[in-house]
Amino acid sequence: MRKFTITVIDTSGIQGYIFSSNRLRENIGASHLVSEVTGDWVEETLGVPKNQQKEPIETSGLNVEIIYAGGGNTLIVFKSRKIAINFTRILSKRVLEEAPGINLVVAHKEFDWDEDDLYQVVKNLMEGEIERRKNERIPSAPLLGLGVTTSCNSTQLPATDRSNKYIQYGDDEEVDSYLTSTETKQKLKAVNRANKKLQDMFADVVDGDIYQFPYRTDHLGRSERESSYAAIVHVDGNSMGKRFQKYGEDAENNRDYIQRMRDFSTSVEEAGKNALKAVVQVITKSIQEGKVVGKLGEFQLKAKYYLPFRPLVYGGDDITFICEGRLGIELAALFLREFEKQRVADCKKLTACAGICVVKTHYPFARAYKISEELCKEAKNLVKENKELEPDGFSAIDWHLAASGLFGSISEIRKLEYQVSVDKKDTWNLAMRPLRLEKHSSEWRTWEGFTQIVKEFKQGENWKERHNKVMALREVLRKADENATKEFLSAYKLSQLPSFPESSGRSEQLARKGWLNNRCGYFDAIEAMEFYLELED
Repeated sequence: MRKFTITVIDTSGIQGYIFSSNRLRENIGASHLVSEVTGDWVEETLGVPKNQQKEPIETSGLNVEIIYAGGGNTLIVFKSRKIAINFTRILSKRVLEEAPGINLVVAHKEFDWDEDDLYQVVKNLMEGEIERRKNERIPSAPLLGLGVTTSCNSTQLPATDRSNKYIQYGDDEEVDSYLTSTETKQKLKAVNRANKKLQDMFADVVDGDIYQFPYRTDHLGRSERESSYAAIVHVDGNSMGKRFQKYGEDAENNRDYIQRMRDFSTSVEEAGKNALKAVVQVITKSIQEGKVVGKLGEFQLKAKYYLPFRPLVYGGDDITFICEGRLGIELAALFLREFEKQRVADCKKLTACAGICVVKTHYPFARAYKISEELCKEAKNLVKENKELEPDGFSAIDWHLAASGLFGSISEIRKLEYQVSVDKKDTWNLAMRPLRLEKHSSEWRTWEGFTQIVKEFKQGENWKERHNKVMALREVLRKADENATKEFLSAYKLSQLPSFPESSGRSEQLARKGWLNNRCGYFDAIEAMEFYLELED
């Protein structure tokens, strides 16, 4: 009988911790701290050389073996419960001191290596103890200050310092000093570590002597008398939790289970990183070819260009990045395409959904991120609706372009701004979003269809440089009346609207009426014309 203890470390409320600030620099530091807590700090706390941390615990004589660590959660096997609890105490103390605001959820379970099924032990621990502790956790109510205090600009907690001690800009950069709490101070201190990790990760595709990832939204590509928008892109893999579980369930024994979990976790993390690298390569190539520089603005720091792109959460199937507003939709689609090309341990195709929220550069970051999450869920709902016909799923994309502000949830915004009631009976939808990424024989709501219509409005013989004509069509479409579309075509002596890729006869109906099954095929393209910059053919 060999008794071991399995320990699960998870995090709670991470989105709120990372995206609570409207300063990109603080979001960067917060994301890096989360990565360190469940990755580097775990490895350092174990007190075992890194090259020995994955040696088989049942034969190595060591007290610990890491199954996987990072990405917000960790799974470790210890020789005894006492060692596991002592490790948790040391790690928790460091988190309280160096990463205040991060909430760890930890659970331990003893098991018999020779008799118990480790897959089932971990499953019960995840679905039982971890979920119960998350649900029962009482939110902390920090002491906001006694006597005469002043508040941190970002967290509203008592200020303990000023930001200028931790922000290092170039010699030609102004330092905007502001009050900081201990939580914000630690986020700012982590920024330089975050940027070094990012530069190292992209070293094979980004020349660090030329390009630098931005620290501020102003450096994403904002330029005088040009667009001043930023896009927050949130991507989430489809059914990855179930795939992870199924891959472990098929293990022959406990050692095989550990190896499977390790392989799957590593391969998914590499898939996310490789897809991001492919995106960055397209951006740098576009800059070199003149597609971006001049259109998006040019910024230099010690002779380095700022890329109009910054990953915030990366590695794995949960990805969030920020970029210049006009690149958001295109880069999200590009990431999904590259993500699908990657292969992971279970040898099944990867698919994911993306939500893109485009807002004014200085719009509250947390609000925009929340909308991008909701948009990602809308795309996932499209996948679920087709689950019976396509059980393996597909990638989908949804977005919202906020020229002014955001009010309410995305469903409320769509109902208010994109739905038209006809005779108080039928509801017509101006938006065809969300869209499938790939073409499909029986579906016209695809990325290919959307981009083809945008190109036609921008470059087509009947539409190029005829802005008033396009805007007139937009107002006609708002009427949700097929006859109004026909009158528009007659008035402008057009035989039809731009054609969609052929889709079982639907293209002709859309081109003549502008609508199909109470959905408009052209409003999204018109709205996105100023917010879509193509980087690849």
